[in-house]
Amino acid sequence: MRRTRKRLLSALTVTLLAAGILVAAGSPAMAAGRLRAAFTLSGTTGEYTVTNPSTETVANWSITFTLPAGVTATSGSNATVTQAGNQVTLTPAFYIASLAPGRSTYPYSPSFRLSSAVNPTTCRIDDANCDGSGDTPPSAPANLRLVAKTTTTAALAWNASAPGSLPVAAYEVYNGTTLAATVTGTGTETTITGLTPNTAYSFTVVAKDRKDAKSPASSALAVTTNNPGDDTQAPTAPSNLRSTAVTSSTVALAWNASTDNTGVVSYDVYRGTTLATTVTGTTATVSGLSPSTSYSFTVKARDGYDNVSAASAAVSARTGDIVNGYARVGYFVQWGIYGRQFFVKNMVTNGSAAKLTHLLYAFGNIDPVNHTCLSGVTKGTTSNPQDPNQGDGAGDAEADYSRPMSASQSVDGVGDTGWETLRGNYNQLKKLKVKYPNLKILISLGGWTYSKYFSDVAATAASRQKFVASCIDTYLKGNVKAYGGAGGPGTAAGIFDGIDIDWEWPGSPDGHPGNHWSANDKTNLTALLAEFRTQMDAYGATTGKRYELQAFTPADPAKVSGGWEIPKIFDYLDVANVQGYDFHGSGSDNSWEPNRTGHQGNLYADADDPYNFKFSVESAINAYTNAGANPRKLTLGLAFYGRGWQGVADGGKKGEWQSATGAAPGQFPEEAGTRGYANLLASVPNCTVQHDTAAVATACYTGNGGQWWTFDDAWSIQQKVAWLKTRGLLGVMAWEMSGDTGALMTTVDNSLK
Repeated sequence: MRRTRKRLLSALTVTLLAAGILVAAGSPAMAAGRLRAAFTLSGTTGEYTVTNPSTETVANWSITFTLPAGVTATSGSNATVTQAGNQVTLTPAFYIASLAPGRSTYPYSPSFRLSSAVNPTTCRIDDANCDGSGDTPPSAPANLRLVAKTTTTAALAWNASAPGSLPVAAYEVYNGTTLAATVTGTGTETTITGLTPNTAYSFTVVAKDRKDAKSPASSALAVTTNNPGDDTQAPTAPSNLRSTAVTSSTVALAWNASTDNTGVVSYDVYRGTTLATTVTGTTATVSGLSPSTSYSFTVKARDGYDNVSAASAAVSARTGDIVNGYARVGYFVQWGIYGRQFFVKNMVTNGSAAKLTHLLYAFGNIDPVNHTCLSGVTKGTTSNPQDPNQGDGAGDAEADYSRPMSASQSVDGVGDTGWETLRGNYNQLKKLKVKYPNLKILISLGGWTYSKYFSDVAATAASRQKFVASCIDTYLKGNVKAYGGAGGPGTAAGIFDGIDIDWEWPGSPDGHPGNHWSANDKTNLTALLAEFRTQMDAYGATTGKRYELQAFTPADPAKVSGGWEIPKIFDYLDVANVQGYDFHGSGSDNSWEPNRTGHQGNLYADADDPYNFKFSVESAINAYTNAGANPRKLTLGLAFYGRGWQGVADGGKKGEWQSATGAAPGQFPEEAGTRGYANLLASVPNCTVQHDTAAVATACYTGNGGQWWTFDDAWSIQQKVAWLKTRGLLGVMAWEMSGDTGALMTTVDNSLK
């Protein structure tokens, strides 16, 4: 596709040079606010002719304007149109997206079609007025007033300013000439803290727009803080504290008012011994809580002289589960679009997407040098799975957000042109969210090959803060690095609803060869999850959204006790997707268990299992619940693929727990011993399916000396789902979606109803 793009540019060069528009390579960087846009209307077709009278090249500009209510705009020529309400954004085609000094978009000026012949208003280009006039600042805030005061605080309010050329973006509150507080958005009140008792102050407020154009100051307000010696009587304790509503992350509380001789000014709400929030009324909503968790709350009243009441009686409340009913979590692998030819759209056409509650996109890597979330690279792993540096610096920005998808590969049937700043899997995930707005999509970090540096990023407070901040910036804010003409600041914003940590394995040398690990990983992992929760909640406060934190966790009880602080991690972690597979298998290099077959996901321990520790789904889940984990924070992993051996003896047990000569041929040459479920059934001849009803495990065998495969099918899934319901688990997780044509996901969905 990139070669096609070069040919297109060559074809356009002659035309654009003739028009004097094309910008030479190495032109200056974008300069803001230098353009002019003149509008003409012909019938119901509008056109903006854009000129650049400045001395700098201006790139990546766009035009925004307002239409009367009910009027719509659609794309015309040389630009694309997006509309939200009556606000329209006109994005120029790539060949006019850069204007050199003195140049114009004519004869390729952007046009659009209108449902009615009207003139737009409030036109902006490159974040400046289209006619080149200066911005008008907001008006001064009015009626600055004192709402309440204490010995050390002053609560202030004011009337909103009238906007100028741009809406008001924030208010700055000054204590004399010192900036005391900034209120972002449309808020018109704040509380100034840290004041000195019995002291006079003078406050003013200034409004500003997003380009920092500031209003005149409001009239000054004189305030003298209270003298604590004037009142020493505490309010009465609040009574009848009660929970009025819960969600998966909030608890709403109410109580009866306290009384005080000088009046109650606020209430402090405590979660356990931690101050959760302070309010002025008798209701509060405590947010940032973990799903499926019980909390204890108390409330204390405070008067204007900082006298504090005794605590109310405590009330307990349990947050709701992260889903109503049961979770259906599935992994989508980044590389599935290659040999597997499995695209995001396939989950729509096979019906799986409509059944999922969560989709985890695998995998994001860790920068081996900077120890930050890695983006903007396309570099494969080495072919040797025993290479300790196999995953260093590896990633696939091409698949993530650069590779154009055809119409047949696209969720909405609209193919990429190759010029969008967001293409590839990310764009398809974005379209999937439009089609299924209740579906949560999370980026999964790590995996078997990319877990090498988790121990390093978790090791110190500074490394944790740096790593988490980079991951939030990359995946939640969407600031992926430019690659192949795609990416850049904010281009991937709004795709991911959270982050999944797939560290294999903390506190253990049994991960990928070369993985860094430490005896301190267990406590450092908890601190890392706490840092994710803190920073995600802080970012969520700016977007009005709570971001989920999940993790892929081991089946081996020894790895659970060695690397995961149960139940403490669930103070921060919303869901643990417990590995319910890979108990046994033979890898592509025959390094795992090449000489003996074994169930990879049996529900119960098998009496015939010759190994000292008999792995099972039951023992895996018990490792968590016996340590105090809430079952409603656990999902059970299912295998939408098979593990296989060849040269397998019958042994009177149809190949079960019998000798073998190595991994069976895989679905792909580099993946010996592994096949997707659908591929396994279609491609392994004469593989007779057998069900071990005691262990609850499915296998198939081609006959003495042939192949033996272990996997989940509809029968085993039904048995496991029935069991997890009796244990009160949250639901299931599937690795991974390309192995299924929709039949297994349908079984999951029907069984969970």
